[in-house]
Formats: sequence, structure tokens, C-alpha cells
Amino acid sequence: MESSSCCSSMVADLPQESFLQRTLERLPSTQSLKLTAEEAAPVAVVAIQRYLSEPTEGQQLDSYSYDVTITDGVWRAKCFLHPSLNHLVHRNTLRTGTDVSVRQCSFVYNERRLGHGYICIEKVESSAETSSLLPRINNPSSLPMLVKHGMERSVLLQSDVPLQVSRKHYLSLWNNDDPEGDMWISGSASPDPVLDVSKVTLLSSLESSFRASWKPLPLLVKIIHKSRLRYYGKFGLKIDYPFQTYFEVADQSGTMSLVLWNELCPEYYLRMNVGAVLYLQNYTLKQSYSNRSRPQMDHHRMKNFTSVEICLNPRNPAAVITVVSPKSVLPQWGLPEVSYQFTARSELEKISNGSACDVIGLVTFVGRVERVRSKGNKAPEKYWTYRWVHSVDGTSDRPFILELFSSSQPEIFNQICPMTYLVCTQMRVCQVEGSLPYLTSSCETEIFITGYHKGQPYVSDPRVKSFIQWTKTLKDNVVLQKTAVGGHYCYPPPPRRFSQSATDTSGQVPLVAASDLKRELESLQYREHKKLAIQGEIAAIRYRNDPKKVSNEPQDYSSDTHKDPADCLMSPSSDRSKANTRKRTNQLRLRCFVLGEQQLVKAARRNHGAFASRRPASGQRLSQVHLRREERPAAVEQPSADALDAAGGRRRRATAHSQPGALPADHTGH
Repeated sequence: MESSSCCSSMVADLPQESFLQRTLERLPSTQSLKLTAEEAAPVAVVAIQRYLSEPTEGQQLDSYSYDVTITDGVWRAKCFLHPSLNHLVHRNTLRTGTDVSVRQCSFVYNERRLGHGYICIEKVESSAETSSLLPRINNPSSLPMLVKHGMERSVLLQSDVPLQVSRKHYLSLWNNDDPEGDMWISGSASPDPVLDVSKVTLLSSLESSFRASWKPLPLLVKIIHKSRLRYYGKFGLKIDYPFQTYFEVADQSGTMSLVLWNELCPEYYLRMNVGAVLYLQNYTLKQSYSNRSRPQMDHHRMKNFTSVEICLNPRNPAAVITVVSPKSVLPQWGLPEVSYQFTARSELEKISNGSACDVIGLVTFVGRVERVRSKGNKAPEKYWTYRWVHSVDGTSDRPFILELFSSSQPEIFNQICPMTYLVCTQMRVCQVEGSLPYLTSSCETEIFITGYHKGQPYVSDPRVKSFIQWTKTLKDNVVLQKTAVGGHYCYPPPPRRFSQSATDTSGQVPLVAASDLKRELESLQYREHKKLAIQGEIAAIRYRNDPKKVSNEPQDYSSDTHKDPADCLMSPSSDRSKANTRKRTNQLRLRCFVLGEQQLVKAARRNHGAFASRRPASGQRLSQVHLRREERPAAVEQPSADALDAAGGRRRRATAHSQPGALPADHTGH
């Protein structure tokens, strides 16, 4: 057997001096290769991909594993990241677009599949914040993949499949809700086959057929709601593609839930959109799962069949799904139109808490992407990705305050920016005592921005047309002055009095000792946000002048006035006078030092005379502390504009050139 030469017919066309090639040639002669600083040439990180870990005997199991693709400018190599280095990904220290030095690695043979092996990175050091190597490579994905001699067929395995052979797919790097990889099929399907609609059955007849022995007749239905993806993978689960998603479908007799299972999700999820018509065969029925969220559909004014749901499975039996092209849909089929319940900002205070509504608005503020750990979630741990957004619709001088969670639409979620037209469906109203109401996502929420409105059923809604007419009266330069990106944002504001008991360990805001804050901060992962409470006595207060505010800095919405960057959008002259008044006013900020009881006396003596101090009345105080790991912003990618999008395209392009700050984008590793 040849020792360790690397295979490729393209070697003659490439420079022979390659760090990755030399390293691979040395690996078979040692169990673990340690490289000196002189030997370890910098390599660029091209991609980081995440997937559920494999159980390993005798080792503490980390929930997820990572494959890291690196390049030296000559070859690419997909390597397995040793679990002891996972924390580098968790904190975004190891990320795409940077140079690293591999200081220790080994070659792992997989005995369960012959001809399969990979490099395992065991020690790595950061070389530079930004890569000096990648700008010199026109297309890193065009570089050949480095594999060991005799393992040439591994190139196919390493294309879009994890190195751990028991896993078949990757997950999104920062959450489990977004589609990830080439296996997710989008776009239209092949031309429609001839459909026999003479034998279709109605949804109303399925409830009576559930308990009886029956042969399922074809269904012809329209999708009126679509939920985000649900990943239910866990250790020991023998399912290759553990995905599930819900749809609400309707025909002339009513509505019913439809569930798409497992490997059918990558094949059909991106093609089964709201408004699409489905011709279904070989489906099954089962009793509905009651403990799940459902969209509010009273505005459809149709009967809702909730006792059973339609299941589309990849096998036993294999469902046959046909997505009918819009031009082939006939009026005589009698399928209902998709309807919406758009709500104006002026009406929001009148809507009861928990109700659902759809909104459209012009984006004026976009917060940074943050992550929060799912409560009550055991291994594997799960994070929700969300961001705060403000939008205005001209019916009020107050904005829509939107808490947008990832809705399995990463290409839209990561591109939300000021001056774009934003549509959010099935948002839930959250009424807050003493503060403005806000809207939060539900499982059925979908979001659309400029560039993605074409073909959506809502474009003909009267409220959408009215909004477009209002935007034509705006002046871009006036609106731009009221937009903002990024910054810390907390809503709803903390209460003036902390009513949670100090002994209540199950409270929403955990109470921790001041000495534990460092440990809590170090435990945060990238973009993770956590609320904590600490208690103590105020030892001293310092008053200081605020620096002059930057024009694009987000306003403080937690104050009693609740001013928004887009306040008084319809009266720019009034806004200018208020802005001048704010510039002439010297604002004071109160800085409170919250200290533990044991440090109180020492701190008071140390600070005495250093600045004006006042001792408050005795007694404990509780204060909320917000911890998060900072992120690095990336540039905004601009989508194309068409149809309804054309109205917002011009404003969005103006924003890209006018905004001094950049919108933080998700580092997905691609």
C-alpha cells in the first residue's frame, strides 16, 4: 500500500507547496501530530457546520459536533473539530473568514465504513481577526478537496454530509429552526402531471372516515397557514431526518391540519408555501395532537376540523405530493382564497392580549440578532434566535414593536434593515401594563421584506394597498434621519418595583449573588442573552453628563415617554424642533453601584470624597442585569426588488448608502 500520498488528477495543475498536503502525508506515521509555530502555516476557515453528536463510550457527550473546512490556498480539507474545542465555536472565537494555525491534529479511520477517514483538529490558535489568505482566492469552493490515498470516494461523503457517518444532515449553526444545506429543495417542481380531480374527497368527510377501514381518496387543498420547522432529534433516535412541520389546509368544506414528516421536509418544505394548491395521495389520518399552538383563523369564516389531522409520511405508506402550479389551478375547484387580518398601529391598544394579527410597516429600527436558551430543554440544548424591530404604518405616531423569532426563513430574517417594507403574519399581541403593547412571533408567523413580496396572497389586500399609497407621501431623507440599527434593546422595560420573591427559584429572572456574575458571563454563548437579578444596598451614586448622542443611536424606549426613532413621522417639522430641544438639553444618567452586603462598608470608605455620594435608606434593593456576549457586525446583503417590492427597493438602497452602522448578519459558516 502506498504510504500516504494524496490523490487528485489536479495536482499537476496546482502549486506543489501545500501545508495541508504536507501535514496529511505526515499523519500516518504518528498517533497525534504536534506542529511547531514554524511548521504551522496559517489556514483560512471556509465553513463551520454543526450536527447532533454521536454517543461515545467513556466520554462526556457534547450535544453537537462541528466540521470545519479550512484551506491553505491550494487545497481544501474538511476536518472534525475535537469536542474539547467546541467552546471556540460557542463563543464565535473560531469562525469563518479568519485565519487559524493548526498546532495539533490526528487522522481518524472509521471502521464502520471502509475507505472513510478524516483529519481531527485537536489544537488550534487564532492567527488574525480577518483572513489575509481568502482575499487572494477567487472562489474557495472551487479548490479541490484533500483526501488520503485510497479514500477518494470520501469526497462524495464530504460534500454536504457530516463526517460522523451516522448523521445524514447538518443543522443551522445558531439554531435548529432554519433549513441548512443543499438537501433543502426550493423552486418549482417539474411540470404538472394530469390530475384526476373527479375522485377527490372533501376534508369534511375525513372525520367520519377516521375510525373506519377506508381507502384514502385524493385530496385537493390550498395551504392557508405554514409553521416553522421543528427539529426533534435526540440521542438514540434512529431517524435520519427528524424534522416536522405543520400546515393548515382548506377546501370548500373547511380547514384541517396537515403534518409533513422526516425526509419529506427537505424535499417539500420550501415548495409548500401559503397559497399553494396540493394534490395529495397515500396520506394517513391520526388523532390531532392537542398540546400544540394553532393559528387563529376566525377571520377565514370556515369550519375548522380539529379532531383529526392529515399525515404525510416518507414510507408506510409513502405519501404522493403534487404541488400544483398556479397557472394550472382552475376556478371550478372551489378552493377558498387566503385571507388576512391586517391591523393598523392605531388599533393595537384595543386588541386583547394574546390575539393574533397581521401587520405591515416601514422598518425604522432593527436590533441585533440575539439568542436565548429554551426553557426546560434538556440535552441536546436548544436556542431560539430573535431580534427586535420597529416599523410604522402612518396611522399612529407610535411604532409597531416587534419581537421576531426565527421563522425558518433565514434569507429574510438576516436581511431585515431600515427602510424596507416588512409584513409579519400571525403575530401575537402582548399588552404590557404601563408600557406600549408589542407583538411577538408565533409558530405560524411568516415574515416578508422588500424583494420577497411578489406572488404573496396579501398583495391585493386593501390595507396593503393603503399602506403603499401612504409611503409614496414620505421623503426618504426625513425618514432616514429617524432610523437606527443595532445597540442594546430591552423590552418591556423592567418594573419600578421587583415583585419577585428572593426565595423564588422558579422565577423568570433568577436571583444570583454578585460574586457569581463572572461565572454567568463566562457561561454565555455567542449572541446569548440572559436576564438575572442581584440584590444589595446602594453604596454611592455618581451623576455625570451624557456625551452628545449620535443621530442613528436607538432611543431609550424603556422610559415613560416611550419615544421611537420614527415618532411623529407625519410631522417632520415638529420632529426637528424636538430634536433641537434635545440637543440643548443636558441629560443626566444615573449610575448605581449595586454591591453585596460584605463590601458595603469598604466601598463607602474607599469612595468617600472621590465623588458626591449619598447613602440611601437602609434596606435591600433588587436590580435586573442583562448579560449577552457581543457580536461582530457584517455587511448587509441587498435582495432584488420587484412588483410590490419595487416601491420599497429604492428606499432600501438609500439606506445601504446612508446608514453609518451595518446590520449584524448571522455567521452561518457559508
